[in-house]
This record gives sequence, structure tokens and C-alpha cells, in this order.
Amino acid sequence: MSVRSNDTAIEEIVASCNGDLRGAVRALLLINEHLEAELARAYAAAADRGLVERGGSALH
Repeated sequence: MSVRSNDTAIEEIVASCNGDLRGAVRALLLINEHLEAELARAYAAAADRGLVERGGSALH
């Protein structure tokens, strides 16, 4: 992702929060928490299927 598209994404996120920077950061933190939980579930499911070994990179 280029710097220009990062800037555009940031502007869109802040605009979607009516210019409230704290609200934008809060929304991004919540989304990040959700994605981390989703990733943890994916790793757990992969481990249950034997796809993840200690130090392995099957999901990378």
C-alpha cells in the first residue's frame, strides 16, 4: 500500500467518524481486536487439524 493510499484511507476513516480523531482510533482498535480474535480462531482451527507445528509456517 502506498503512502498516498494510506493517507486516503486515514482521511476516509476519520470522515466516517465525523472528524472525531479519538473515535477513529477507537474504531480502529476495535477492528484490530476483532481481527486478532479471528486470527487466533484460525490458528486454533489449524492446530486442531495438525496444520500448525511449533515454529511452523503453514499459515504464513
